[in-house]
Amino acid sequence: MLGFDFKEIITIAMVLFAVIDIVGTIPIVVDLRQKFGHIESEKASIAAGIIMIVFLFVGEELLKLIGIDVHSFAVAGSFVLFFLALEMILGIRIYKEEASSSASIVPLAFPLIAGAGTMTTLLSLRSQFATINIIIAIILNIILVYAVLKSSARIEKLLGKNGLGVIRKTFGVVLLAIAVKLFAANVKGLFV
Repeated sequence: MLGFDFKEIITIAMVLFAVIDIVGTIPIVVDLRQKFGHIESEKASIAAGIIMIVFLFVGEELLKLIGIDVHSFAVAGSFVLFFLALEMILGIRIYKEEASSSASIVPLAFPLIAGAGTMTTLLSLRSQFATINIIIAIILNIILVYAVLKSSARIEKLLGKNGLGVIRKTFGVVLLAIAVKLFAANVKGLFV
């Protein structure tokens, strides 16, 4: 059935959910809403989805163009995921986002939703999973991102600051384990 695998889709969706960390970015989304008044959830979600799917197909060719193989990129991606996980677990900021004058495409779609970590993860996942399963997982995540953006104020009230912190740290540990697995699976390919 064209490589369609429900278990793979769930795995990929969980990885992307942890990397995108839309629940963990609710405080940023709330702050953006206060600064700009209105957040264009539809526009941000569609733009992020398009960026992710395009990069999934074009990213590998871009790598080949500059002479980098997928295993090298996946190992580099595992380091990016490792540091993202550390940010989530320890509550520190290694990567600093630049200020923006609007709140739809930048900084929501890129780099918050479809940022460097997400792009790296997509190519790393492509080396292990079927493309159709990755696309379905991207779409599922974009639907979830849209729902979270639309109801971010309610979610923040419901979970509270402590609840958001617990969720962020939990997904940080999951992401750390994924980074280690990704490194272990691809590091052998560097020496073949």
